[in-house]
Amino acid sequence: MFSTFATDFRIIFDRDPAARNWLEVLTCYPGLQAILLHRLAHWLYNIGIPVIPRLISHLSRFFTGIEIHPGAQVGKGVFIDHGMGVVVGETAIVGDYSLIYQGVTLGGTGKETGKRHPTLGENVVVGAGAKVLGNIQIGNNVRIGAGSVVLRDVPSDCTVVGVPGRVVYRSGVRVNPLEHGQLPDSEAVAIRSLVDRIESLEREVEQLRAKSCENAEVLASVPPNCHIQEKAVREFLDGSGI
Repeated sequence: MFSTFATDFRIIFDRDPAARNWLEVLTCYPGLQAILLHRLAHWLYNIGIPVIPRLISHLSRFFTGIEIHPGAQVGKGVFIDHGMGVVVGETAIVGDYSLIYQGVTLGGTGKETGKRHPTLGENVVVGAGAKVLGNIQIGNNVRIGAGSVVLRDVPSDCTVVGVPGRVVYRSGVRVNPLEHGQLPDSEAVAIRSLVDRIESLEREVEQLRAKSCENAEVLASVPPNCHIQEKAVREFLDGSGI
C-alpha cells in the first residue's frame, strides 16, 4: 500500500511541471486526493463492507469533483490532472501510469450487468472531455484526443480522435503522455486529399477539351483552370478557428 502511494505521489512531479513541492501536491491536487480516497473505498468494497465505500466515494466527489466508483480498479501511478467532472464507472479498469484529464468519462452504455465499463491499458492518455463508453479494451500507450467519443476497442500504440473515435495514427514508439495536444487532423487530411483529386481531374478534363478544339475561337471559349480556391476551404485546410 505504501509503495503504491509513493508511486501515485511521485508521478505527479513527473507529469505536472506546475508541481512545486510535496506540501502543495498533498493539499492542492484533487486528483491525488481522489485516488487516495478511492483506494480506501476500494479496499472496503472488496472485503464486503456495505454503504461505507459508496459514502467515501460520494464525499470524495463532493470535495474533489472526481467520482470514482469503489468497484473500479485503478492501477499505480495513475494521475488525474485537474480532474473536475471525471467519472469512472464500477467495472472500469485503469492501467498503471495512465493520465486522465478533466471531464473524462469511463462509463457504460446501458443497464447490462457484469463488465460494462472500459478497460484501459498502461500509459494511456485520455484528453479533456473524452468519453470512453462500454465494455471495450484500450491498449497500452494509446492517446485519446480531447472531446473524442470512443465506442470500440483500440489496439496498443494508437492515437484516437473524433466522434465517434477513429484510429488515425499507429506507431510502435512510446509517446510522451504530456504531448496529448499534438494530434493529427484526420478530417483536414481527408479533405485535402479530395481537393487535390478534384483539381487533378479538372486538369485532365481541360486537356481533353483543349485537344478536341478545332480552332482558336473554340479554344478561347474553354474556361480557365478552376482550382478549388474557395475561402472557406482554404481556411479549413489552414486550421482556421482551431
